Amino acid sequence: AVVSTQSSGSSGINAEYGGFHLRTHFKTSREVAQAIKGMHLRKAQKYLKDVVAKKQIIPMRRFMGGVGRHAQAKAFNTSGSLGAWPKKSATIVLDLLKNAESNAEVKGLEVDSLVVEYIQVNRAPQMRRRTYRAHGRINPFMCSPCHIEMILTETESIVAKEDDDAPKKKSKKKEARARARLGAE
Repeated sequence: AVVSTQSSGSSGINAEYGGFHLRTHFKTSREVAQAIKGMHLRKAQKYLKDVVAKKQIIPMRRFMGGVGRHAQAKAFNTSGSLGAWPKKSATIVLDLLKNAESNAEVKGLEVDSLVVEYIQVNRAPQMRRRTYRAHGRINPFMCSPCHIEMILTETESIVAKEDDDAPKKKSKKKEARARARLGAE
């Protein structure tokens, strides 16, 4: 189930999207969401397509038990170069972004200026199955679905930073060194 609502925000025009009870792992979905937070919509879509094709990696920062080390993860500031290519989570988030894009078009938002301002992944209720063990025992076999919600914000075009005419502040120590060098010359 996907929900979309329009809300007025202080930093521009917002559009809110979400998917609930999604059949993908919560932990990998959380890492995918953190990787695309703050990205422009087009950049996030290209990044997730590259993740599915294993051209780029998702850095694993919080849920990293048993995750392997990969050379691609060196590009990110992760401890131990830990990363993975969670294909199912990436495709589901990619589908949500595609849905968000088409909904934003219908609402009249400028799609090329959308930014993933807010994205949150929550645990959904676990679904129960059973697995059969030795000596006639039965153990639970649970899956960990998730809820994903995101807010895309339409931002203005990027403005070049002005050059300040004010000189930079120097510490007293650096000023003293500069005076000493001038006095020695």
